[in-house]
Amino acid sequence: MAETRAKVAAVDPVWTRICDEAREAVRDEPLLGSLIHAGLLHHPTMERALAFRFSLKLASGEMSEQILREIADEAYGADPDLGQAARADLVAVYDRDPACHRFLQPILFFKGYQALQSYRIAHWLWRVGRRDMAYFVQMRTSEVFGVDIHPAARIGRGVMIDHAHSIVIGETAVVGDNVSMLHSVTLGGTGKEEEDRHPKIGDGVLIGAGAKVLGNIHVGANSRIAAGSVVLAEVPPCKTVAGVPAKIVGEAGCDQPAVRMDHRLKGCDCTG
Repeated sequence: MAETRAKVAAVDPVWTRICDEAREAVRDEPLLGSLIHAGLLHHPTMERALAFRFSLKLASGEMSEQILREIADEAYGADPDLGQAARADLVAVYDRDPACHRFLQPILFFKGYQALQSYRIAHWLWRVGRRDMAYFVQMRTSEVFGVDIHPAARIGRGVMIDHAHSIVIGETAVVGDNVSMLHSVTLGGTGKEEEDRHPKIGDGVLIGAGAKVLGNIHVGANSRIAAGSVVLAEVPPCKTVAGVPAKIVGEAGCDQPAVRMDHRLKGCDCTG
């Protein structure tokens, strides 16, 4: 048994750790045993567990759990990048959120993580031409999690959406890798344009709570947007912007603001 677990860990250490944590959680809180077994331990892979969670959370009188499970299983089977992105997102949450102490927490309890994985399935549906179904997943994700991401938006890996209340990301928005954003963030348009009209967020950007980034503008890599800011103009890389409308108030303060999660305008200490 130990040899088998070692082989599995070598192939998928993230999933192996989740299962180890799940067994410990069942021992610590037996009343959650049914939930944890059904959500995690009954599944052979992380992808199968994510498909189960997706179908359980988004099912309604309009769309059965079984149909949604089949859609999710098909998506994960057809596109291995979905599973890899899910792992990168999970590690991002664990590394950046001080309230996250175990790998299993985002899958079971954090709506930002779950909403992002639901978006990823909707985006796959959009790419393969199943756009009405993609819109349905978008609608249910918004209803269930309070996160409204258009399925055509493009979002990179290693993304954390913390608290994830009232998130809006528009159709032509692009979000790079290793981005962190807090609740009430909007990546929106400025009017009724029908073409490319939403922000392009570079890698490693930190977006504070309540920030609004509007229009087809670029936010440079490793920059910071202060909480409550309204960004209407380009942001150079490695800068901090704040205010309404947002203006450059200094350097980003470190080379990885989205990882450091330091929202203080004086910058962050990158020496530790």
